[in-house]
Amino acid sequence: MAVNDTRRNRVNKKKKRKKKKTMADQLTDDQISEFKEAFSLFDKDGDGCITTKELGTVMRSLGQNPTEAELQDMINEVDADGNGTIDFPEFLNLMARKMKDTDSEEELKEAFRVFDKDQNGFISAAELRHVMTNLGEKLTDEEVDEMIKEADVDGDGQINYEEFVKVMMAK
Repeated sequence: MAVNDTRRNRVNKKKKRKKKKTMADQLTDDQISEFKEAFSLFDKDGDGCITTKELGTVMRSLGQNPTEAELQDMINEVDADGNGTIDFPEFLNLMARKMKDTDSEEELKEAFRVFDKDQNGFISAAELRHVMTNLGEKLTDEEVDEMIKEADVDGDGQINYEEFVKVMMAK
């Protein structure tokens, strides 16, 4: 009887271990490598973890000004192992969750405002280059033009809010 119980427990543990699928398991290889690139923009010192300091640097470069407490809350939200930082698997889970809860209207408006520096309702090539540079992405003029062209449905050379939403929802 005791042998059967032990065997049953071992089988149950294996089943439980297999069940621990994360949201990140649903991402494609392309998405994962894209998120790896984004992660490295945050992880300034390349140690494999995002600290509140690194998160703050990126947020401020995007025109946000979070308090230390807000930064800690953001990290705590996804810090599964409780070490006070975000490692890549935790970051992947966060990104997968964010993709699942399709961006709310308010989040999209806020993101658009970050890019639309002069608040004229359009994102120009210069504004796109500025934000991407602040994120640590050094893009050539050709790359910026390509990004604009990809999103610019009406062909006016800039991205309006509707075009921005379309691009963000297609990701």
